[in-house]
Amino acid sequence: MNRRIAHQVLVLAALATGMMGIAAPAQAQTKLKWAHVYEASEPYHRWSVWAADEFKKRTNGKFEIQVFPASSLGKESDINQGLQLGTVDVILTGASFAARSFPRLAVSYYPFTFRDADHVLKYAKSDIFKELAEGYKKGSGGNTVTALTYYGVRHSTSNKPFKNCDEMKGMKMRVPDAPAYTALPRACGANPTPIAFAEVYLALQNGTVDAQENPLPTIEAKKFYEVQKHIILTGHIADALLTVVSPSMMARLSPAEQKLFTDISQEAAEKATQEIRKREGELVDEFRKKGINIITVDRNEFQQRVLKAIDFPSMQLDKRDWERVIAIK
Repeated sequence: MNRRIAHQVLVLAALATGMMGIAAPAQAQTKLKWAHVYEASEPYHRWSVWAADEFKKRTNGKFEIQVFPASSLGKESDINQGLQLGTVDVILTGASFAARSFPRLAVSYYPFTFRDADHVLKYAKSDIFKELAEGYKKGSGGNTVTALTYYGVRHSTSNKPFKNCDEMKGMKMRVPDAPAYTALPRACGANPTPIAFAEVYLALQNGTVDAQENPLPTIEAKKFYEVQKHIILTGHIADALLTVVSPSMMARLSPAEQKLFTDISQEAAEKATQEIRKREGELVDEFRKKGINIITVDRNEFQQRVLKAIDFPSMQLDKRDWERVIAIK
């Protein structure tokens, strides 16, 4: 009898151990949050979701990342702060917002720095970008940039047409709540008005502001063309988004997992970049067909006004960084 009881105890123990082994992967799964302010229809979101799914697959379900679009976890300044607060683990953000921790990172937002999209992508692989990203990591307490996605060339929209800098005088122009975006309107005598991204459409619709500036794919995705009569091709900033990982998430990843996430996020950035570049090339004609007035301007005239009016120290930038960026070939 004692032998039978002992055998039953061993069998039950083995079953329990087996059940624990089956349950272990689910218990060990780490859930993470990825946030951004862009619409679910945009390439930035679709490829972020793809990256999250790929990371889950390639780690055998160890990590599950949920992607939150359209400012659902807060405006851009909030999600940047969330990396340190632990409310988010990964974000897509403009360097101008990340630069609050390390102002030099915003050098690429000084108007007319980049020649075109190719220049932006070469910058992403340059020594100056690596240096600035490392400075940001130290200045932010460990936030790590893993990828750069081309966002598009920023143009202006307005209900009042303008063809030169002087005609912007007195205009209320919505800009993101970061100093780098204020340079063009300040140089031209307009009033830069920071408004959260999710609130821009309504602000344009009700006349809180007269104008705004964004790349053509964003003007399409956010439907700003519905409440603005003119698109002015100022092309003042060639913009990009950074994929940034919090220090707490990096601490959870092994070196191999860190490399894996970096590789996946860079692949996602390349795919989103391809889509944005293609769409950017199609939209001028499409907006014209919608009846939007497309205005071409002398970009050099705008550039000279900015260079004369807005110096680098006033934006907490180092002109030597800017010179290194514009020298990239």
